[in-house]
Amino acid sequence: MLGFCKNIQIGRREISEKEKTFIIAEAGVNHNGDMNIAKKMIDVAADAGVDAVKFQTFKTDQLILKNIEKAPYQKLTTNSSESQYKMLKRLEMTREQTAELLDYCNKKKIIFLSTPFEKVSLDELDELGVWAFKIAATDLTNIQFLRQTAKKGKPIILSAGMCYLEEVRRALEAIYPINKDLILLQCTANYPILNEEANIGVIRTFKKSFDILVGYSDHSQGVGASPYAVAAGAKVIEKHFTLDKNMEGPDHKASVTPKELRQLVSDIRRVEDYLGDGIKIPSCSEQMTRKSLQKCLVANKDIKQGEIFTEENIVAKRTNGEGISALYFDDVIGKKALHAFKMNELIDYK
Repeated sequence: MLGFCKNIQIGRREISEKEKTFIIAEAGVNHNGDMNIAKKMIDVAADAGVDAVKFQTFKTDQLILKNIEKAPYQKLTTNSSESQYKMLKRLEMTREQTAELLDYCNKKKIIFLSTPFEKVSLDELDELGVWAFKIAATDLTNIQFLRQTAKKGKPIILSAGMCYLEEVRRALEAIYPINKDLILLQCTANYPILNEEANIGVIRTFKKSFDILVGYSDHSQGVGASPYAVAAGAKVIEKHFTLDKNMEGPDHKASVTPKELRQLVSDIRRVEDYLGDGIKIPSCSEQMTRKSLQKCLVANKDIKQGEIFTEENIVAKRTNGEGISALYFDDVIGKKALHAFKMNELIDYK
């Protein structure tokens, strides 16, 4: 069993089993290459109360061959005759633009994250001082790149879409000797996915298989699967958002609106309230109810001094919390009465 860290610091936020869910608003390429849109998206993310806003950093010439077709979902949402290369080239951001967005996030007091898709962009983000690296599902099987990322010594959030469990295992084994600050996200890499494709049960599989902090990269429609993923144990949630689903671009239609993003944060925080801390003790509001409703032991009939307590002569009744809890019934049975008891009198035996 690998032993990745269970307390990971990203900016001002600690990610652990005891902390609130770390929520990432995925801007991705929904800025359409426009800095004004990108900054408005940061404003929206900050207003929604997420922990981080994430973009994508890539140099198209380093990422893809020029004649590669678009993915099926991209053909449905953009010009199907255009190549992936041309589409990505339009969405590529410069180092200066990335730095500007990072500075803007600092001013808005929201954590800036970005996904590097090749080493040039990885080095660029590292030099700009990002807190952590989010690695997309496309690179889970890219062992060379995973090692390059791990050597930067910063936390890694790794999406596990489009892959088998054994591929996940090999990816983690490649990272583990170099960097143990890693969070693994269950993901279904389509945009959007059907409800039955969410498979949030994999969160439990990852926890059991790798003993690791786990999250969920959510491509379901609307608020979707995210709150349920939190209930299943996700400590990081990533969700695409857009200013307008009708904008041109590959990911807008599968993204949540600003209103839905606020609702997502609200729903996740409510789920966390429902989940509590997992420690089974009476709540503050239960203390008086417990006193009123739980039962204690009383005499079921008159009992003489020296008489043995039996199942026939003692019984449990509500006593406003006074006396011996009925939980200790077996401890009392067989003991001698130290004095006489009238019917309904509280039992004591010490």
